[in-house]
Amino acid sequence: MAHVELKPCFLTPKRVQLEYPLFVYLPGMDGTGQLLRSQTAGLELGFDVRCLAIPRKDLTTWDVLTNNVLDLIHSELEKSCHRPVYLCGESFGGCLAMKVATRSPQLFKRIILINPASAFKLRPWLNSLSQLTDLVPSWFYDVGALGLLPFLASLPRMSSSDRHELLKAMRSVPPETINWRLWLLREFNVDQEKLQQLTQQVLLIAGGSDRLLPSVSEVERLDDILPNTKTVLLPDSGHACLLEENVNLYEILQANEFLETDVEVSKKLQKIIPN
Repeated sequence: MAHVELKPCFLTPKRVQLEYPLFVYLPGMDGTGQLLRSQTAGLELGFDVRCLAIPRKDLTTWDVLTNNVLDLIHSELEKSCHRPVYLCGESFGGCLAMKVATRSPQLFKRIILINPASAFKLRPWLNSLSQLTDLVPSWFYDVGALGLLPFLASLPRMSSSDRHELLKAMRSVPPETINWRLWLLREFNVDQEKLQQLTQQVLLIAGGSDRLLPSVSEVERLDDILPNTKTVLLPDSGHACLLEENVNLYEILQANEFLETDVEVSKKLQKIIPN
């Protein structure tokens, strides 16, 4: 697993495709950007994919993280400015995506929020428990990660290699960083009026069997706030739904008409492949 120690950066999963729409993925609490790997082959059929990687010891605020993401996106657009940007945030990254989108709403063509951790405050016991993490000895985090795994993911729906990668990603984050990101979730807030100003289409995806957060309730709440939404319920999926073998994000986007039209894609291909 790649370690990012200086500042947030974008990882390019396989190849650069500047003629395609830019797809920016903001990861969950692990911050590695590595856990989208099972989805990238599908997404690269229609997107130029970038995954945010946050340093393991990053203890910056929501505002700093938001600015870092926007700087990275603008750097990508300098290479190919005339293309749409899709913003996708999962769990912790869903909160960050809302911060990024409301800071620069004109930048994004479409937004995808997957089990957004803005639902954190809806679980009072989890909120209270997270405030005690400073009292937990550091050696316990490795054990705790294993115990948390069944709540974080629907394990029977994942391959053994993806279960291993999820556990590895969870254990890669130092205890002080976990505590900091939990504090960020407790303090997370987005002005409702700013959310209502996001007029582009927003796809809300929730795992119906999410045992960690009340994701279904949260996407229903967001659906009432955001003006232009579609909601997808994955009834058997857990919190880390993108790691499940039967979940294909590209097909979900396709089924919900969240991709560019065939005409637009055809024009791009004509520019790439001469007659």
